[in-house]
Amino acid sequence: MKIHLLMLLCAALVSGSFPVGAAISHDLDPAVLTLIRFALASVLFAPLIWYRYTLKISLKSFARYGLISAALVVFFWCMFYSLRYTSALNTSAIFTIVPGLAGIYAMLLNKERLGKSRLIALFLGLVGALWILFKGDIDLLATFSWNRGDGVFFVGCLFMGLYTPLVRLLHRGEPMLLMAFWVMVTGAVWLFLLAGSQLPFIEWSTISVNVWVGIAYLALFSTIVTFFLTQYAILYLGPTRVMAYSYLYPAFVLVLNPFFGGSWPGIAILPGIVIVIVAMIVVQRMEVVHC
Repeated sequence: MKIHLLMLLCAALVSGSFPVGAAISHDLDPAVLTLIRFALASVLFAPLIWYRYTLKISLKSFARYGLISAALVVFFWCMFYSLRYTSALNTSAIFTIVPGLAGIYAMLLNKERLGKSRLIALFLGLVGALWILFKGDIDLLATFSWNRGDGVFFVGCLFMGLYTPLVRLLHRGEPMLLMAFWVMVTGAVWLFLLAGSQLPFIEWSTISVNVWVGIAYLALFSTIVTFFLTQYAILYLGPTRVMAYSYLYPAFVLVLNPFFGGSWPGIAILPGIVIVIVAMIVVQRMEVVHC
């Protein structure tokens, strides 16, 4: 029960990254923004890791964590870049494919058998999440038009689906705090290679306080806390069950929208919420079976 409550908290924190990301994505290059996020999270996390464990690491382990973080780096870069051309609503809608993708990857990488019931539940979760996003309005769904940003974010989701199966595949028994830290560090290294040359040319004094507050939220809550919670839960629930919690993101995004200038959702979303809850219960209650 505790694991599921932690994943609900994780879903709420990750959902906040969509409107926050949309609010600050125009102020910095996507790669630079993601670099600052990962670097800040690594610096904040480093004293705890140094105190409890060690900051020494083998080249083999560094490469192992780097493979996991590469999937995240591609996703977050695609996320921030796409939000320049599309909306948080669209990205939330596209993100609903990630649990299904994670399930497919888990079958290939972790030999996890989903079974017919879980596949049906994953599909129902997708339907329910889309119902919530579009507030049960078929006309609103019909107006969804694919744009450049949506295509970029779709590519990012292909990589995000790899994250939880890779954590399960590459975990070697180390504490989850340690693994989460080195995933952040290696992610920062990837991003520095990608965007480090831009740093001297950025006019840091022109960046608003709101942007720094947004980056702090992303670094502390949507990175440090969620990385640890997700990787911790994967060991107990498996990749598919963990990623199924992302079906709750649209509901959380709609709840957060009023704080970013949006409106409260109407009762038309209730059927979608019921569908998502039923699908989540089915996915979570089924035991993970390995081939």
